[in-house]
Amino acid sequence: MDSIHLLKTVVSDIADSLVDVDKSRERAPKAKGGFYQAGVGPFPEWLLLNRICQILGSKTEYQGKVETRRCPDLLIRGSWALEFRIARPFGDNGKDAEDWSVNLLHPYIGNTSSLGDCMKLLKLNMPERKAVVVIGYEHDPTQKPLAPLLDSFEILAERIMKIKLGPRITENRKNLIHPVHQQVTVYGWEVCGSV
Repeated sequence: MDSIHLLKTVVSDIADSLVDVDKSRERAPKAKGGFYQAGVGPFPEWLLLNRICQILGSKTEYQGKVETRRCPDLLIRGSWALEFRIARPFGDNGKDAEDWSVNLLHPYIGNTSSLGDCMKLLKLNMPERKAVVVIGYEHDPTQKPLAPLLDSFEILAERIMKIKLGPRITENRKNLIHPVHQQVTVYGWEVCGSV
């Protein structure tokens, strides 16, 4: 199987894992105490990756191969080194989120963005294929489309930073329980090297 189909399988399994987390009705903790509304949408990245790792690790094809790390965020031994970012244009309360697009677009080495993650992955000395994954939450129907942000990420990566990306892989899941984060789309790009 080629890398596009392999990544599509992983992205689909991640999307299914997010639905499983959502169905659990777990409420993510707030940094300053209390909890967000039930559903996967408000989960902070560290907790979300922990849950994805647990769910994938329970599947036969991933058993004993999946772990969360500092770099990469999620390692599937012998397969993929994955870095994650979350794109949420709206907060748990339904108000516009501030600086949410920064998670993808800061074009500086060492920065915490998908572009910075591409640079980290290119320097990572591991045999696994490397990919960036963006988990995007939206209303249904969409109120603030993520497409312009994703297009901008690809343009900055390829034209400005000279990073060769594979084609965008997309998996959407609807009918989430959160009143704001009603659908999730998982996007993945293989980081193929420098141009």
